[in-house]
Formats: sequence, C-alpha cells, structure tokens
Amino acid sequence: MVLGAMTAWSYINIVLIILIAAYFIYELYSYIRRRQVSTMLEEDEFQAGMRKAQVVDLREKKEFDAGHILGARNIPFNTLKVRMNELRTDMPVYVYDQTHTLSTRAVVTLSKNGFKELYILKPGYARWEGKTKKAKY
Repeated sequence: MVLGAMTAWSYINIVLIILIAAYFIYELYSYIRRRQVSTMLEEDEFQAGMRKAQVVDLREKKEFDAGHILGARNIPFNTLKVRMNELRTDMPVYVYDQTHTLSTRAVVTLSKNGFKELYILKPGYARWEGKTKKAKY
C-alpha cells in the first residue's frame, strides 16, 4: 500500500516538473523571439523616439481611457490582427501594455506582417512617468 502511494506522488512530481519545464521553455522562446524582431526601450529612449513613430497602446479601451501615454492610439491586442492596416509599415511602431507581456506577442504578429522597426516600452505603462492623458468621460 505504501509503495502504491509513493508511486502516485512520484507521478504527480513528474507532471509538475514537466509543467514547470514547459513554462520556462515557453518563456525562453518568447524572450528569444522578442529579441529577434524588436528592441526593448527604457522610458527615456521611448520618449525620445516616439514623436517620429506610431505609438500603440495594446491594453483594453477601459484601461486606455483611465490613462495612457500622450499621443498613443488604442489598438487592443485582441483586435490587432484586424486593425493592423491602420498602421504604416514604413514607420517605426512603439508598443506598450501594462508590463510587456502583450507587447511581446504583438511585435511577433507585426513582424510576420511586414513591420520592421518594432520597439517595446521595457518597464511598461505601469512604471511610466512621462506625460499621460485620461478620457474626459
């Protein structure tokens, strides 16, 4: 009986180890892919180049209306594929979200569709200290 219980715990441990390994492999893949198609920018670098670029906020409209980087346009990540025709491929695209999880997925999608100059706000909007704007209503 004890041997059977040990075997069950061993299977659970093996499954947990496989899940943890899969998570780290996915994170490593995302990191490598992001590095291949985009550049991470600190806030000061982001501010310096954003006047000559298209700044895209990938968060949902509700979050965008609560506060966003001045001059950014809202294209929520879940609508990016159908709205990417609103962006010009010949201009740099600066993207951000709350951290940079959605941004990583967005730059991979944009890269597959012909965008070359892709930049991500490294600290994300959560740590943005520059000028912001809120919706009036």
